[in-house]
Amino acid sequence: MSQRPRPALLITILCLCGTVTSLQQTLVVPLLPEFPRLLDTTVDNASWLVTATLLSGAVATPVASRLADMFGKRRMMVTCLILMIGGSVLGALGSGLPYTIAARVLQGVGMALIPIATAVMRDTLPASRLPVGVALMSATLAIGAGGGLPLAGYVAEHLPWRTLFWITAGAGTVMLAAVLLIVPESRVRTLGSFDYLGALLLSTALTALLLALSKGGEWGWGSAATVLSAIGGMVTLLLWLPLALRVRNPLIDVRVATRPAVLAVNIAAVLTGFGMFANMLVTTQLLQLPTITGFGLGLDMVTTGVLLAPTALVFGAFAPISAVMTRRFGAHITLLIGTLSMGVAYVARVFLNHDVWQIMAGALLVSVGTSLAFGAMPALLMRVVPVTETASANGLNTLLRSVGTSTSSAVIAATTTIAVHQVGGRTYPTLTAFTSVLWVAGAACVLAGLVVLPLAWRRDLLESMDDSPEIPGSDVSATQPPAGLYGFRCNS
Repeated sequence: MSQRPRPALLITILCLCGTVTSLQQTLVVPLLPEFPRLLDTTVDNASWLVTATLLSGAVATPVASRLADMFGKRRMMVTCLILMIGGSVLGALGSGLPYTIAARVLQGVGMALIPIATAVMRDTLPASRLPVGVALMSATLAIGAGGGLPLAGYVAEHLPWRTLFWITAGAGTVMLAAVLLIVPESRVRTLGSFDYLGALLLSTALTALLLALSKGGEWGWGSAATVLSAIGGMVTLLLWLPLALRVRNPLIDVRVATRPAVLAVNIAAVLTGFGMFANMLVTTQLLQLPTITGFGLGLDMVTTGVLLAPTALVFGAFAPISAVMTRRFGAHITLLIGTLSMGVAYVARVFLNHDVWQIMAGALLVSVGTSLAFGAMPALLMRVVPVTETASANGLNTLLRSVGTSTSSAVIAATTTIAVHQVGGRTYPTLTAFTSVLWVAGAACVLAGLVVLPLAWRRDLLESMDDSPEIPGSDVSATQPPAGLYGFRCNS
């Protein structure tokens, strides 16, 4: 395109793309109990419909983000959307478990679009609109995931279940057309060769580690499969690290990733990702467990989905507030407030778990803090990484949030398996299991705040890497945001 689109239109298109792709995370979750019957398979095999998307998204995010920095962000957005649409069509038309798992793998690739779209905003939006755009884009991770639950519940009750795939295929096609017509290609590029060996090693490590986290509950935490996956992942990661330090154009620049401010944000991403997903999973189970447990409310899938919808809407509503706070106080202060707010809200949740309004009030309070934190993280990253590394840096941050959600799922699965009691001849988790998870999630969020806290008084940690000499092998021709954009000024 010869002219830049209007900022509001560009933000809308990019955020809708993010919402559609993040919808894939939870789209099949309400149907998991039904899949063994629908696909004539076992419960363990059906769980791969969630695991496959998690793994493909984790592998695709750093790879596609790096390719976007090198070959064009719009081009990689189009590629991710095409693969996601292809997966949706395969899921709608294919029959049997293998085709459906393959469909979910392709859908998971779409998750890489979110950090790439965030980088497009940095390259394209005027400085005055960037904070709100970035905050809204970051919120789509939770908006889409939260929206998938009521949508899937409604479809499961009233329509054939493969309608879910047709819905995402249609929405993805509309977004593909909008990107081709509206989104301009960025002129900011990182030149050089792609790190194929690094991509292979990192993808192998991520797959093995996430397999151990996501399947450990089914395989057994002490089983050979779980232990070997964890050890294999760690060994492969240790092999990748020295390679990443030697390669001229690594998949992930470890030197950039270990800068104090970047490292703090990425650690916070893991911990807040844990907190976000614990909020969703605990709330769902408290609402749906039968009343004979003494604390469950016995609600059906559709009602639960409707009640959870406001938690997703909170992310959209508070994203502009996160942007205002970021401009006024700085992204580091907004992130600190968001993480500590999550911690306080989790303490309240321990005691607010007896009625629907109490459970939902606690869930909404956690979501408010999460929205502030998620909106601030990419803004802070973009302040302290080179402009040519924007997609890669945000891709790593998004990946680490996924690690946090996977860890959260594993902890909840383990806790609710250990702390159980017999009611009416059936085994159910105890209330203590859920309150323990709430305490752990709250502690994780407070720890995230403590990790970020040094940035509040060490302004030298927030110096922009864009103020250093031009990076060799890069071609930076787009306008960069001014130094004071995120509420603090670098020492130039």
